[in-house]
Amino acid sequence: MTDPETLSFAADFPPATGQDWRKLVDAALKGAPFKRLESKTYDGLTIEPLYERAAAARAVTGRAPGSPWIVMQRVDHPDPAAANAQALDDLQNGATGLVLVFAGSVSANGFGLEAAAATLERVLDGVELDAGIAIDLNLSQSARNAAREFATLVRQRGIAPGAVDLRANLNPLGGFASSGRSPRGWTELAPFFAGLVGALASDGFRGPFAVADGRPIHNAGGSEAQELAFVLAGAVDYLRALEASGMTLEAARDAIYFRLAADADQFLTMAKFRAARKLWARIETACGLAPKPIVIAAETAWRMMTKRDPDVNMLRSAIAVAAAGLGGADTITVVPHTAPLGLPDALARRVARNTQLVLLEESNLARVADAAAGSGALEAITQELCAAAWTAFQEIETAGGAWAALQAGLIQQRVAAVRAERQKAVAHGKEVLTGTNAYPDIHETKAAVLDVAPLPSPEPRPQDETAAVRIEPLPKIRLAAPFEGLRDASDEILGRTGARPKVFLATLGAAIDFTPRAAFAKNFFEAGGIEALVGPPADFKASGAAFACLCSSDKIYDKEAPAAAAVLKAAGARQLYLAGRPGEREAALRGAGVQSFIYEGCDALATLKAAYDILG
Repeated sequence: MTDPETLSFAADFPPATGQDWRKLVDAALKGAPFKRLESKTYDGLTIEPLYERAAAARAVTGRAPGSPWIVMQRVDHPDPAAANAQALDDLQNGATGLVLVFAGSVSANGFGLEAAAATLERVLDGVELDAGIAIDLNLSQSARNAAREFATLVRQRGIAPGAVDLRANLNPLGGFASSGRSPRGWTELAPFFAGLVGALASDGFRGPFAVADGRPIHNAGGSEAQELAFVLAGAVDYLRALEASGMTLEAARDAIYFRLAADADQFLTMAKFRAARKLWARIETACGLAPKPIVIAAETAWRMMTKRDPDVNMLRSAIAVAAAGLGGADTITVVPHTAPLGLPDALARRVARNTQLVLLEESNLARVADAAAGSGALEAITQELCAAAWTAFQEIETAGGAWAALQAGLIQQRVAAVRAERQKAVAHGKEVLTGTNAYPDIHETKAAVLDVAPLPSPEPRPQDETAAVRIEPLPKIRLAAPFEGLRDASDEILGRTGARPKVFLATLGAAIDFTPRAAFAKNFFEAGGIEALVGPPADFKASGAAFACLCSSDKIYDKEAPAAAAVLKAAGARQLYLAGRPGEREAALRGAGVQSFIYEGCDALATLKAAYDILG
């Protein structure tokens, strides 16, 4: 019988080499530079088109091999009874943990639980806290006592604290970064923070208790390296505070866990989660500690979510969950796909929960420990990300740590620069948000959400306000918001006048000439809520459109565009566009009446905003 190790389907072919591949690529490029196939991350890291296998790489130690991650479900209904019903339904249908989102916390998206002991008791009524259910408290400044109140509830129920899987989510740095204020400075706050951690540990809870949370950076548009640097610096600040309080370094290390955002960039998300473990192991070693696997919680990213065509959020979330799971996350929380529209209903919560269950139970993504190990691409990106994050971490440390860097505005400045790059990429269509700046559906039906009004932001207590430390907060953005603002303006005009703003796509030549650019122009304008009508230039006046856009091939433009432009302007087009780069014919086209050119990579957002300015 043939030895299966020697059996190869490629045995009859010569071995392929990187050099052979490069020759084929160079031929396909036809003289264009090879760098055209490379891409850059917002950290300036180069992503190559092809990598060789990293045969010597070892798996990153994380979640126990073959074990599933914990399926967390958000509980954020402001009504405690409704929140309790949601929590029980989630636990009965596959969730293995609950994230209690308090109003005003980093996790809150306009909703959340009231910071009151009675609320906590009602929300957890019927939840068997000692049945292996993970509980994560997402606290706000006003809910800082919720961890103590939870401990009291556990004692009242006669449950041994060690039997409860509690992640207290004590997160003063994340709250400070997101809200822009703190009741006191870090020197005064650190002992209070350490006291809370110590009290929970003394009560017998296993922890971890304090979270180094990267979401404030991610929510603000920051890069992967910036997010990693912030969680490293925050964890080090916490480590120092706990050790200064008398806790052993080992116990302090074990009291800390990490939370990262997972988004639809699958490979960067996987690399980020792997890099977090490598970077913290380096810090443990520097502290004289033997590295231990850290607990990493993941939450699907808020900034990638869209109000328009929200069903696409399901796809983004599925990619994010897969990336976080394959990257070794210990717990994953999915933000329901309708969250940008309001408080998600039962269907949206079910989809969020089942996204994880399908990937776990049917796709078996948790079966392989560190599935990225040995992948040339992922190993290289992980290492480059580690280097970039370590440099950013050292800059924060030089500034005096995460708290001091926030007070100095260093972190805000660095994140703002990347945020501007991201927003520019979305405006120019280089970063695609399907359903928003690409493939919009202006006739979509609005998704259903619960009829619950968003909560006002929690007001600080008077005694906190008088002693508050204030900084520029890191904003919580969604990249789709600028385009959604234009769509909202279109909806307002529709409601007021019975019709949306319109652009007439004046087609020249045969269908083979105008179809590609007419399709592009339709997507371009409707991304801003401007409805596209199509026809020959002679039909413009009857269309009632305020704008016109010539659509055809360059060859046809040379013959027919000037005359067609003159016809459209004479017919009353308030703004005349042409689909395609003008090139050498720009002066002639402008002379004929063309005022703007739209093409792949132009500033779509600015062009669409200008159209609304013309409408007044």
